[in-house]
Amino acid sequence: MAFSFSFPLSLASATPAAVWTDAAVILIYFGVILTIGLRAGRGNSSLKEFSLGGRSIPWWAVLASIVAAETSAATFLGTPAEGFKTHAFFYGQLAIGTVIARVVIAFTFIGPYYRYGVESIYEFLMVRFGPRTKNMASAIFLFTRVLGIGVRLYLGGVILVVLQRHLLPGMPVTLATYFWGILFVTLITTAYTMVGGIKAVVWTDLIQATLMLGSVGFVLWFLLHHLGGVCAAGHALGGWDQLKWIQIGWDSSLPFGKALAGMLSEPYTIFAAVIGSTFLTMATHGTDQDMVQRLLTAPDIRRSRLSLILSGFADIPIAVAFLGVGILLTLYFAGPGGGVPDIPDNEIFAEFIVGHLPAGLRGLIIAGVFATMMGSTSAALNALATSFTSDFYLPYINPGADDRTSVRAARIATLVFGLLMVAVGTLAAYLVLNDPRLTIIPIAIGILGYTYGALLGIFLLGMLSTRRGSDRMNVVAMSGGILSVLFLGRVHLPGLIDFGQWMPSWWPVIAWPWYVLIGCTTTLILALPFRSSIVLGKEGQGFLNDS
Repeated sequence: MAFSFSFPLSLASATPAAVWTDAAVILIYFGVILTIGLRAGRGNSSLKEFSLGGRSIPWWAVLASIVAAETSAATFLGTPAEGFKTHAFFYGQLAIGTVIARVVIAFTFIGPYYRYGVESIYEFLMVRFGPRTKNMASAIFLFTRVLGIGVRLYLGGVILVVLQRHLLPGMPVTLATYFWGILFVTLITTAYTMVGGIKAVVWTDLIQATLMLGSVGFVLWFLLHHLGGVCAAGHALGGWDQLKWIQIGWDSSLPFGKALAGMLSEPYTIFAAVIGSTFLTMATHGTDQDMVQRLLTAPDIRRSRLSLILSGFADIPIAVAFLGVGILLTLYFAGPGGGVPDIPDNEIFAEFIVGHLPAGLRGLIIAGVFATMMGSTSAALNALATSFTSDFYLPYINPGADDRTSVRAARIATLVFGLLMVAVGTLAAYLVLNDPRLTIIPIAIGILGYTYGALLGIFLLGMLSTRRGSDRMNVVAMSGGILSVLFLGRVHLPGLIDFGQWMPSWWPVIAWPWYVLIGCTTTLILALPFRSSIVLGKEGQGFLNDS
């Protein structure tokens, strides 16, 4: 059974009216988001209002906000790239661990955060261990989040690059092209986040999540329609049942050591999904101010838990949908009159959106890409500003600050962190320009893996024990956890350093889903032997242990 279809007109041959139609759709989107963002945050008279929204956000809005934050531009453009490259659903296995981890977080982490009434979750570590642990953990979050979101912002430049390639085919793509796309999206997002705080983040996330899910749903329909339907697409793929969903990664024909090394070096295996992804999600959703902060906007513990757990189940169909887009794109570009473009894998979905969708709908999908970028960026900016203000500005820089001064400091911090993200996003674009086959998902999540194992280890120590862990030695333990990932994971930072050169040649290259487990385990081993001088009272307050 054969299938056939025709390619729509590319943007280069579109009429000026079509281009203006797309531009109008995108401008309307930005106008709506800015209006909602600026109006939602009116009345932020204190840091608690700015960071937690008075704990008055409905659980379903919190759920949508979590989905929007998780579905960054790295997901929107990067996950189809994974499907396009692997021609399988292997990446989607990691969603298994995200569900398991959310259940653990819901019944281990959420309760203490509510009981202690924290604004920055690292205040829990202050109560449990002392200021050194709290400062170290908060600094790790600030550093890692700026890098992680900054790398994702590189994809803002991707859309501008693809648009330029179609509208101005003779103009060379340079680093400046990426830079202006990154700067444009970041400045708009920073503006409404500075004014609106967490309320602006959650309510704009609701709109952005709706647009994102609608966009990927339409793209799936569009691709299937042009491929002749579900049956024709399945036949072209050799049968839907032939697509691989689960990858064991264990070669039983090899000796145990070599089989284990091979499994650990492959990022998308069932073992990485059940074990590695569980620890990774526990870190990103339980010890990251960005994600936890929106959970703390729900009115109570029960509704916060509901939002968190349901978001995990939502991850599964979302991952399948985006991977499905990438797999179908392999058929789309291989069709009559087609041909896979000679572009980086990260740009393949953007190329399809800009070059092969009809006017108006194309503008809507481009707005969907911007929506995913802005949703994850706004949440990160608000979390970074909250953490910096609560953990460093108020205790050390201006201890006597009133509510008005605190909110102003948080808004200035939002702007500073936004500019830092622009710099990181531009650096990521530079790396991809030098190696076009780099895909952004491993880079973006791998950055979290380097440091978040240390965070998870120290939080688990604080949550699951009452007397273990020394404030001073916790800093050493977290540092050891980070170094263990860099060395045991044989991490290679392009242009900077290759930690693998100090490891024996027989040591395997360990894939990024295992990084958090390595860092967490090392941190716990180093911190457990020491006794805390602070224990928790019945109401959660810390006091010195003089015994």
